[in-house]
Amino acid sequence: MFVLAHLSDPHLGPIPEARLSELLGKRFFGMMNWISARRRNFGAATLAPLVADIHAQAPDHICVTGDLVNVSLPAEFDTGAAFLAALGAPDKVSVIPGNHDAYVRSAMHHHLERWAPFLAGDAGAPHSPVDVAAFPYVRRRGPVALVGVSTAVPTAVFMASGKVGEAQRERLRRLLAGLKDEGLFRVVMIHHPPVGERHFHRDLTDAEAVRAVLAEAGAELVLHGHDHRASLGHIPAADGGAIPVVGVPSASAGPNDPRGAGGYCLYRIEGGPGRWRCEMERRGYAPGSATVHRIAAQVLRAPAMAAA
Repeated sequence: MFVLAHLSDPHLGPIPEARLSELLGKRFFGMMNWISARRRNFGAATLAPLVADIHAQAPDHICVTGDLVNVSLPAEFDTGAAFLAALGAPDKVSVIPGNHDAYVRSAMHHHLERWAPFLAGDAGAPHSPVDVAAFPYVRRRGPVALVGVSTAVPTAVFMASGKVGEAQRERLRRLLAGLKDEGLFRVVMIHHPPVGERHFHRDLTDAEAVRAVLAEAGAELVLHGHDHRASLGHIPAADGGAIPVVGVPSASAGPNDPRGAGGYCLYRIEGGPGRWRCEMERRGYAPGSATVHRIAAQVLRAPAMAAA
């Protein structure tokens, strides 16, 4: 059995000191959002016990689906790198960027540089990320193939949307088809969810095209963040089955956060092509609780479900 942990959107604080020139434009409004709301609802007091619980579960691998930082100041990416290292060694932890990790155009290179060990694909892979055009990356771990997709694009003030783009979608299509031939359990990591409804300023702008790629090429599981909510959706697949699409709350959200208390997911994967079984366990805080515990569990994929 392969055990995979999934957390997202820690929005690591506090925001470091910055020059006035660095806080002009979009960063100014992001800073105001942090001061007025996020610094009260997001913090180490919530995140540290949750990370300790992840380590206690001893997963084989940990996925982080973006938004480690807040306004993409350079020093925030050092904090992000330290957080990833605290989760585990680079071969045990995979990350993709979120919209806050590409908050402004001048910061686009920071996550690629500072988090490179946690972003790099398999040795010799043709698309190991060295620039924003190099996604998706692939990491093979036991029976699982982790496919890291980037939706991180700089946007205007008050916008938090994302985009995969035509070139990356085509690479994704080819990679998923090849990984199917290898008989691997394909886990797609993406920050902006490709399913569900949300306001246009937070949407994945090419969600329909991304769903089409996933439906055609196939995947066994899609993991996302961005919404700060626990969610489960599905994408109908061309083979007649359905691809589970799972979202998690912010890992740093306090027990009384209105969008959902902090939490993460564990996925227990076993079997093989045509007979995969995947059980999801949600762990985190219940509203008003100060301890991390099991919230719920359900089977996402099983041979009988695939046959249906």
